[in-house]
Amino acid sequence: MLKLKFYTIMAYAILFSVATVSAAATIETAPVESRTIPLVRYLSAQIEAVRQATVASQVRGRILEILVDIDDYVKKGDVLVRFRDRKQRAAAKSAKAQFEEAQSDYKRIKEIYAKRLVAKSALDKADARLKSARAVLEQANESLENTIVHAPYSGIVVKRHVEVGELANIGQKLMTGLSLETLRASVQLPQSIIHKVRKYNKARVYLGENLDMPVEVSSMSISPYADPLSHSFTARLHLPQGDHKVYPGMSTRVGLTIGEERALLIPKRAVAYRGEVTAVYIKNKKGVISFRQIRLGHRHAKNEVEVLAGLSEGENIILDSTKAVTLMQQQNAQGETE
Repeated sequence: MLKLKFYTIMAYAILFSVATVSAAATIETAPVESRTIPLVRYLSAQIEAVRQATVASQVRGRILEILVDIDDYVKKGDVLVRFRDRKQRAAAKSAKAQFEEAQSDYKRIKEIYAKRLVAKSALDKADARLKSARAVLEQANESLENTIVHAPYSGIVVKRHVEVGELANIGQKLMTGLSLETLRASVQLPQSIIHKVRKYNKARVYLGENLDMPVEVSSMSISPYADPLSHSFTARLHLPQGDHKVYPGMSTRVGLTIGEERALLIPKRAVAYRGEVTAVYIKNKKGVISFRQIRLGHRHAKNEVEVLAGLSEGENIILDSTKAVTLMQQQNAQGETE
């Protein structure tokens, strides 16, 4: 009876061992690869709006109404400010009457000229008066239209320069606004890397709460001259269209390619975080799984991350850390049984 129990236990142990080895053999792994990647210089930057402008008055007059305030969102074409327009309306009405009179005179003289009853000079004078009246009417209508100030583009009002009842002159500032649709990161480049940055002309802006979301810039422009005090060059990295959850004035980080280097890369999903420890699970040639602490560098691509220490090229890492924990526990239990 004791002998039967012993053999039964041994059979279960063998089956457990075979199942563990089989699971370890089929678990998905990936080799640690050494590849040539861009050598990147990281710098602090600031997000700013590409489109930022101040709307100025095109007429001289008293402000009747202000329809928006600081921090308000406006759509393109929305009314921002209204001026008193009695003078402009009167001028437009008078100009229209003069235009209609000149138009009627021109038509009458043209008919008479067709009958050879007036000289060509009379027709020319009538035509000149009509053109002059049309120009006056267009100018009067434009002045009337300028008593209503519209938003030139969709965006946020960031500053209001006038108050209701104030007498504004032509060219006086009314509102300042910026658009959130097109943003860029502004960064100061040290003169020591300016030639390399221009050579490779490639950069990323790191967004997100932890600045861990790299976004390829759509274009980059670099100032052709340096600041005489800091000796640095201003570079503007334009973000692609989209909701990146960033706003003008926010600080961020940019990565600019300045060369090439060799680096160890692993899939990001293979990285396990245990408290403050960053690690991966290794499977050696015998199928034994072990826990290895590593030190990471910057994310290279969307799904890859650079390893600075803890791994060697060619080692196999397990991609599913949850399964790796289970298998390692089974292996440890098997070792204790043996």
